[in-house]
Amino acid sequence: MSKPKLYYFNGRGKMESVRWLLAAAGVEFDEVFLETREQYEKLMKDGALLFEQVPMVEADGMKLVQTNAILSYFAAKHNLYGKNIQERALIDMYCEGAKDLMTFMMHHPFLSPEEKVKNLTNVEKKAKSRYLPAFEKSINQQTGFMVGNQLTLADLQVLETILMLEENFPSILSEFPLLQKFKVKISNVQNIQKFLQPGSARKPKPDDHYVQIAKKVLQF
Repeated sequence: MSKPKLYYFNGRGKMESVRWLLAAAGVEFDEVFLETREQYEKLMKDGALLFEQVPMVEADGMKLVQTNAILSYFAAKHNLYGKNIQERALIDMYCEGAKDLMTFMMHHPFLSPEEKVKNLTNVEKKAKSRYLPAFEKSINQQTGFMVGNQLTLADLQVLETILMLEENFPSILSEFPLLQKFKVKISNVQNIQKFLQPGSARKPKPDDHYVQIAKKVLQF
């Protein structure tokens, strides 16, 4: 069976959560990095982008778009989506919360200097007052996972969010002891530990070059 092929920029954005999931599942994948508007237009012309948007993933004879659909498919396929419909609902709920917070940070590199200052203040406030307390309360203290007794997509998304926050606010978990333990536990899962090492498919914090390429390709 061929490897999944990921079409996106050479940076985090919305594809990073897909990379996290595949890495955690031990699935090797290939990447096609969009660097020109022509590449993007060819994908649209070929009908590969149903809603004229990326990320897009080729897998199992499909061209999948819409990040949540991609994540749900691979999570279900690789046993990272809970054991029943109740667990799946909780996973979706925590993932949506993590995505809300990550979206603020994904937009950050594209803001003006003045907007960036306001955005960081807003992110820190929302994280400390709303999202991190909710995640802290939701951890299953018997198992250490977000949902049930095994690793799920929710654990990956919450850890991804935590690490993104810590890049700007290194001590942001100081008031959340359960999340501190959670971070250590999930980071030490073998495949995740490997993904967090230098040289993996994990992308670095977005820089100006990433912003310029994305703007050029998407023309905004």
